[in-house]
Amino acid sequence: MPMAVGVIQTVGFPAVLAAADAMVKGGRVTLVYFDKAERANFVVAVRGSISEVKPAVSAGLEAAEKTEGGEVASYYIVPNPPENVLAVLPVDYTEETEEFRV
Repeated sequence: MPMAVGVIQTVGFPAVLAAADAMVKGGRVTLVYFDKAERANFVVAVRGSISEVKPAVSAGLEAAEKTEGGEVASYYIVPNPPENVLAVLPVDYTEETEEFRV
């Protein structure tokens, strides 16, 4: 089954924390990536089936916007990323995330 990738980039840490929390509670997804982007932006990525990633990202967007001072810089969903993208970008399952894979 193809695994989708959902990514949210926020301005500020509280918004990305709220987004990550809502994403893993909003669908059967695995958090596979988190990092600081640029200029106090943060990014979080989840993997799962497309039917689970879409509501998870929606929940994350809502939570980030409701956070005091929270602002979503960007977001996207890739339904079925090709293997060459997974080989280059840090959005594939790792040993650390494998035990949480759903």
